[in-house]
Amino acid sequence: MIQKFATVPLCRIVLTLILATILAGATSVHAQQTPAQQPAAQQPPAQQPSAQPQPENPQAGTQEASTEEIPGRKPKVKDYKNWVFNVGGGASLTNGTTAKFVRGGGGIAAAGVARNYGKYFGLRLDFQFDNLPLRTSALQSAQAPSATSHVYSLHLDPIINIPVTKVWGGYILGGGSFFHRSGKLSSSTALPGSACNAFFLWWGPCTNNNLPLSGRFLNSSLNQFGENFGGGITRKISTNMAIYAEFRYLHGKRSGITTDLRPITVGVRW
Repeated sequence: MIQKFATVPLCRIVLTLILATILAGATSVHAQQTPAQQPAAQQPPAQQPSAQPQPENPQAGTQEASTEEIPGRKPKVKDYKNWVFNVGGGASLTNGTTAKFVRGGGGIAAAGVARNYGKYFGLRLDFQFDNLPLRTSALQSAQAPSATSHVYSLHLDPIINIPVTKVWGGYILGGGSFFHRSGKLSSSTALPGSACNAFFLWWGPCTNNNLPLSGRFLNSSLNQFGENFGGGITRKISTNMAIYAEFRYLHGKRSGITTDLRPITVGVRW
């Protein structure tokens, strides 16, 4: 009887130990599960990236901010052109000795280009043709029925531009010039070797104040250096084009022989 009652508690103790061991193993397995094995619903949400990534260089943001335009300030716009071209035509008045032998109103043609170094200052180069119609009194002095005469000139001038309004403007210019004056008498009854009169002295073929014995005084060819100065007004007719009116004084001289003209030119600039 004593053996029977001793067996029963021993069995219960063994069963209790086995159950405790199973429960302890289950708890240990549960504690060792990694977060990756947990259900997705239990995992914390992934951290979202920042909407504005921070610059690697802390000074980068400051440098970019310094180059931005200040609100309310307009960027400076260039208000002049580096290169300006002009073509025009008109007529010349005469002056000095030239006025004694050449009629005023001879036609001219001109073309030029200016290099502007700023809004107000530039350098301009012009080529010009002037027709020089001889007066009737000059033909009588030359003892010639008819003649042709003209001058080609080249002018290099500093130019000062004077803006007045957005439409109207002006300019003044002046500098050195080169003149090539030439002409031809259709014929002449003047005697070779005779004394030169005032016309032939201006015409330019005389040697020691006498007409050449060779008779080569029908043609005239003179190179002269001199100066010019003048000014003009401009009016814009479009964004890149303007009309201009110009008046100049031209003077060339060599060996006492002069050429004096007052050309009036109207044309376009672009």
